[in-house]
Amino acid sequence: MPALCDWLRIPSIGVDPAHHPDVRRSADWLAAQLRKDGWPEVEVWDEGPALPAVFACWPAEDPDAPTVLVYGHHDVQPVDPVEKWEHPPFEPRVVGEEIRGRGASDDKGQVAMHLLAVKAHLAATKQSAPSVTLKLFVEGEEESGSPHFRKTLEDRGERLECDLVVFTDTALHERDAPTVNTGQRGVLGAEIVFEGGTEDVHSGRAGGAIPNPATALVKLIAALHDDDGRIQLPHFYDDVREPSAKEREDYGSLPFDEQDWLKRNGGGAQKTHGEPGYTTYERLWVRPTAEVNGISGGYTGPGFKTIIPAGATAKISFRLVPDQHPGRTTAQLRRFVEDHTPDGITATVTIRGEGVPPYAISPDDPANATVKKALEMAFDRPVRFARAGGSGPAAVLQQKLGVPLVYLGATLPDDRVHAPNERVVVPLLLKGAEAAAHLWRMLAEAEIAKRVP
Repeated sequence: MPALCDWLRIPSIGVDPAHHPDVRRSADWLAAQLRKDGWPEVEVWDEGPALPAVFACWPAEDPDAPTVLVYGHHDVQPVDPVEKWEHPPFEPRVVGEEIRGRGASDDKGQVAMHLLAVKAHLAATKQSAPSVTLKLFVEGEEESGSPHFRKTLEDRGERLECDLVVFTDTALHERDAPTVNTGQRGVLGAEIVFEGGTEDVHSGRAGGAIPNPATALVKLIAALHDDDGRIQLPHFYDDVREPSAKEREDYGSLPFDEQDWLKRNGGGAQKTHGEPGYTTYERLWVRPTAEVNGISGGYTGPGFKTIIPAGATAKISFRLVPDQHPGRTTAQLRRFVEDHTPDGITATVTIRGEGVPPYAISPDDPANATVKKALEMAFDRPVRFARAGGSGPAAVLQQKLGVPLVYLGATLPDDRVHAPNERVVVPLLLKGAEAAAHLWRMLAEAEIAKRVP
């Protein structure tokens, strides 16, 4: 896939303002490739405030055919720590069956997969246009949390109208255990600041006589979970939707080896841990979390500095599951902090953006069943259902457009996305392209997409 390597050379790091011109170059590259491939309608949306996005449409010959919108993104994560890369991150390398470089898996590789799928579909059907009207929306801000996504959908809603969304920023469970993803967790980020004074003070002159913000904050952090790991925010679990028996059965049938999973995903952790009564996959996919991402306060340099710090900070993130909502979790967190702030301490809670809501679609949904059949045809083996522990704008997209959303991806959980030495396995991308090529035909034949949920 030489064209993909050309695209990967563009450092479209959307979170870094210094690379915003590269995000524009990336969008222009994709638009040019789409025109080269024959897409009749191609636009670069660059009116701001969102970073440049690409929209394309290829109408079906049949005006009554369903309309399918494929979602992806072309912005990529920063490359730090760059010294851990085996080669420059924006000089992609082909190593055996892999393409290695930033964005190879997340998400340029999967967008390229869909471009290839259209070519394969047209060749197999001997048609001059797809069996369904295809729309492609590739945003440039997903790695920044899609801060302007809602506004884009409001401003461009008519252009994005469709009968079904195919979300392509997702992975298979394993190479030998392909899966259809049925949902993603939501996410909410927060910062808690405890302040006890305006400046650090000598611990010999004031220790024991004034409150210590760092001590108070770590007590709050310790109270965030009970001894079984359950989150202690008031009413936090009231809205949590339990997985169906069929989903738990599918999760239980997927291969799992604890030590192998830890080696590939645990970052050096020695054992799995989590909420009692749930497997590792269930903890990852269908249970909410509260994680401390970082704590700071006082003196942390070499040697000792005997002070009482003026303040301390904790950064926390929550992964949310259906039917939780970031707004309700925000209110629960504020109440929890209020209840755990001692006298003499001023607490400030800052929420990062609006948060990303969770999304899940039933495994019994007809469109899901069609994706499953398409993957089984491509991989020539049974396909099960799974979910993703990470987050994305799927729920916002589905809610704004008011149509079902399904997932189709062909990358792997250990592709080292967001980390040094990101890679994508080319044979899997080709299988994903084959599945998508089948999917467009199958959706047109069954008209599964032409219904309101």
